[in-house]
Amino acid sequence: METSFGLLFYLKKSNNFREAEVYIYMRITVDGHSAEISTKRKCKPENWNVAAGRLKGKTDVVKSCNAYLDTLQQKVFEAKRKLIETDKELNAENIKNLLLGKDNGKKYMLLEVFQYHNDQMAALVGQEYAPGTLERYKTSYKHTQSFLEWKYKLKDIDITKLNFEFISDYEFWLKSVRKCDHNTTMKYLSNFKKIVIRCIKNGWLQKDPFIGFSMAKREVERSALTEYELELLQAKKFPIRRLELVKNIFLFSCYTGLAYADVQKLKRSEIVIGIDGEKWIFTKRQKTDSPSRIPLLPVALTILKLYEDDLQCKFQDKVLPVLSNQKMNSYLKEIADSCGINKNLTYHIARHTFATTITLSNGVPIETVSKMLGHRNIKTTQHYAKILDRKISEDMKSLRQKYRQY
Repeated sequence: METSFGLLFYLKKSNNFREAEVYIYMRITVDGHSAEISTKRKCKPENWNVAAGRLKGKTDVVKSCNAYLDTLQQKVFEAKRKLIETDKELNAENIKNLLLGKDNGKKYMLLEVFQYHNDQMAALVGQEYAPGTLERYKTSYKHTQSFLEWKYKLKDIDITKLNFEFISDYEFWLKSVRKCDHNTTMKYLSNFKKIVIRCIKNGWLQKDPFIGFSMAKREVERSALTEYELELLQAKKFPIRRLELVKNIFLFSCYTGLAYADVQKLKRSEIVIGIDGEKWIFTKRQKTDSPSRIPLLPVALTILKLYEDDLQCKFQDKVLPVLSNQKMNSYLKEIADSCGINKNLTYHIARHTFATTITLSNGVPIETVSKMLGHRNIKTTQHYAKILDRKISEDMKSLRQKYRQY
C-alpha cells in the first residue's frame, strides 16, 4: 500500500504563454512520485480558486467544468481501487495509464486472447478437455472472427472496446446471419463469455460487458419414440441393406442410450463382462470424456451378433459399421416415413428414447439413468423426466381408482 497519496488540479502555463485562458492539469502523486494529465479544459487565471482546485463563479459554464473535474477526481479513485483489486503496483504512472485506457502500453486483442485460450485447451485435450469441447471453442472463435468483419470491418479488436452493445449485436448476428436458434446462440455466447471472464480476471478488462445481458435458455421439449413407435420400427424389415443397417444402429442406441459419436467409436474391447456376469458397455463419452457403464439389453445384444463377422468392423475393431451422421439422419427420415412414424426422426432421438421410454418409464431410478447416460450432473437427466406424461398417467391410475369410491 502507498504511504502517501495526493491529487491536485492546477493551471499550467506554456513557455510561450500569451492567451487569456490557461489549461487545467491534474497531478497525481503517490509516495512522492507524480504523473500529470491534461484535463483538456481551460480557465482564466483570475477565475481559478487555487485552494479549492476549481473555477470560481456560478455560471452554467463554470458549473459544467467543475462537474467534469469532479468526475475526473472520481475516476482517479476508481483507478486506484482497481489497481489494488488486481494486485498491480499502485503508483502514479499506473493510475495515469488506466485513466488513459492503457495497460503499461500493451494492448490486448480479442481474437489473440481467444486463440491463446484455444491453444492451451488443445494441449490439454485428453487430460482436462474432451475433443468435442475444443471443437466448440474453435467454432466459437470462427463465429467471433466473422462477426468482427461483418460489424466492424476489422480483423481483430481491442478488448477494451467490448461493451453491452457488442454482446447484443453479436447475439443478433448469430440469430439473423448464422441462423442459430436461441439456445444455440446462448451456447456460443457462453463460450465467448469464458474468454471475457479470463480478461477480467487478468485485469485487462475493467467492466464485464455481459452485465444486464440475459443468458437464459428456453425450455425445449425433447422428442422420443413411444413404445408403440419403437415396436413398429423393430417389426419393420427393409429389403434395402443400407436402410436395415441404419435401423439396427439406431435401435442399438435406443437400447443403450449412446450418442452417435459414441456408437461410431465404440470398440469391441469396450464390450466386457460386468459385475453381474452379463455383457456391459464400458466406455467414455466423446462429448464430455465422462465414463459410461451400460448393461446390454437383449435387443442390443441381438444387433451386436448381426455384425460379429462384418469385415469392416473386424478391420477397424469396431462394434458396428456406422455411416456418417449426415447419411444416418437422411436415411432415418426415409425409415420414419416407411414405418408411419410422424416425427422428425434424427439420431439423437434414440438417446432420448433410451432415457424415457426404455428406462425412466419402466421405473429405472433417475440416478441410474444419469450414470448410464454419462451425465455429469443429474439436472441434465431431469430434463428427460419432464416429458413422461404416460408415466404420470400410470402412476395416478391407482389414486384415481381410490377416490372414485367416494
